[in-house]
Amino acid sequence: MGMLDAFVLGLVEGITEFLPISSTGHLILANSFLGLDSQQPLLTSEGKSLKNPSGEAYTMKMAADSYAIIIQFGAILAVALLYRNSVLQMFMGLAGRSKDGLKLAANLFVAFLPAAIAGLMLHDFIESNLFGVRPVIAALAAGALLMFAAQKFYDARASDKSRAYPRMEDMTVGQALLVGILQCVAMWPGTSRSMMTILGGYAAGLRPAEAAKFSFLLGLVTLTAASLFKIFKDGEAIVKTISITPLAFGMAVAFVSSALSVSWLVRFLTRRGLAPFAWYRLALAAALCALLYLGYLK
Repeated sequence: MGMLDAFVLGLVEGITEFLPISSTGHLILANSFLGLDSQQPLLTSEGKSLKNPSGEAYTMKMAADSYAIIIQFGAILAVALLYRNSVLQMFMGLAGRSKDGLKLAANLFVAFLPAAIAGLMLHDFIESNLFGVRPVIAALAAGALLMFAAQKFYDARASDKSRAYPRMEDMTVGQALLVGILQCVAMWPGTSRSMMTILGGYAAGLRPAEAAKFSFLLGLVTLTAASLFKIFKDGEAIVKTISITPLAFGMAVAFVSSALSVSWLVRFLTRRGLAPFAWYRLALAAALCALLYLGYLK
C-alpha cells in the first residue's frame, strides 16, 4: 500500500465516518477503485502464503479492510478532543463527582452492548459475505428511504412548539438500548453507524445536534472496540503487509478530516436535517448501479 492509497483511504474514512452516508461503504468502494480488493493470497518474504491467526490465507482485500478499521483511531482522537469536556464529565461521573457524567457513561455503555455482542457473533460472516459493492448499494438505498421517513417524523414532532427536548444524559435505559440495537443494523456495510444512531437519538426525542453528539460519543466506544479487536485478530498479518508509515499517515489524515467533518455536521443537521444526505445516498446508489452495469465495478 502506497502513500497515495493511505491518503485517499484516510480522507474517505475521516470525512465519512461520522456523516450518515456510511464510511464502510465508501471505503469498500475506494478499495475497489484503488485496486486493493484482490482476493489473491499475500506471500511472506519466504514465498509462503501469509495467514491470519484463524489460519485463513490473508489477501490484499483483507489487509485493506483491516487498514480501514485501524485508521479509525485518527477519527476517534478527533472526536475525543472536540468533545473532551463530555469525556472528562464521564470520567468525573465514574469517580462519583458528576451525576450527569455517570448517567451519560451508563447510557453509552448500554448503547454499546448490543453491537459488542452482535459484532463478536457475526464479524466473520459479515466480512465474508457483505463486504461487496452490491450489499452496499442495497444499504445505501434502504437507508435513504429510512432517513426520509425519520425526517418527516421529526418535522411533524418539531411543529409542536411547546414540546420539551431531553438532553442525552436524560435518556432512559430503554432509549439507550434502542440506539444500541439500531447500531447493530449498521453492521451491514453501506448502512451507516452514524445514521442509525442519529435516528435512534431522534426516536429518543433528542434535537438533531444532541442526537449527533450522542452518536459521536458512542462512536468513541464502538470504533475503539472495533479497532482493538481487528488489531488483536489480524495485527501480526497487518504488520507484515502494511508498514507503520502508511498507517500513521492514514490516521493523521483521518484525524484532520474527521475534525472538520464533525464540526460541520452538527451545524448542517440543525439547519437542513437528514434529507440532503438521503438524496446523496440515492444518487450514489444509482451511480454505482450504472458502474456495475457498465462493468467498471464487480
